[in-house]
Amino acid sequence: QVQLVESGGGLVQPGGSLRLSCAASGTRLDYYTIGWFRQAPGKLREGVSYIRGTDGYTYYTDSVKGRFTISRVNAQSTVYLQMNSLKPEDTAVYYCATSPQRYASGSYYLLPGTYNSWGLGTQVTVSS
Repeated sequence: QVQLVESGGGLVQPGGSLRLSCAASGTRLDYYTIGWFRQAPGKLREGVSYIRGTDGYTYYTDSVKGRFTISRVNAQSTVYLQMNSLKPEDTAVYYCATSPQRYASGSYYLLPGTYNSWGLGTQVTVSS
């Protein structure tokens, strides 16, 4: 069974950077697509980005393009989300999750329902 643990969240000023980590155990990353999601208070969980374990294909939601970068190190079973130029509206709990679709493509795989194993999340707060 896949177990996921997120880390790296915290408080940062607008314009700052954070790097989130998602450590997976009980599996190999190249078996899955790994996604990052976020949920702000009172809002629905939304997809931020995902990366295919097979070939490293990546996809981003429009609001983070050019600011966030997802990457993976299969040997470490870890997926990262580098977040730069952070804005107050990026404040949320960030979650990573796995999808059994190894060849995910397009915006459909930003939907939380396409993922079936989730971590507990890490809080990101962007505030001055």
